[in-house]
Amino acid sequence: MSIVGLNPYTALSGVKPDQVAQPAAAAEPAKNPVAEGVSEFKAVLESAEAAAIDTAVSGADPHAMVEALANAEMMLDTAVTVRDKVVEAYQELLRMPV
Repeated sequence: MSIVGLNPYTALSGVKPDQVAQPAAAAEPAKNPVAEGVSEFKAVLESAEAAAIDTAVSGADPHAMVEALANAEMMLDTAVTVRDKVVEAYQELLRMPV
């Protein structure tokens, strides 16, 4: 059926009743994607700062510093884009007639 070799019928036949989705009370608490994004953003910026300090102080690998700074710049661009979209959505809400 598929080139990859995945047959949905055989994949579903292996599901046991104890593997079915758990009720919401027994499942782990839902994770906040915004909080995860902010913590990841903070970690990337801290690693870029540490790489820059290591390169300046001890002459560490400049390639690692450039890579860390590029990664931090990409995260900053992503954060600015998300912020702009949130502001734009808020402005659209304000323009809606009541």
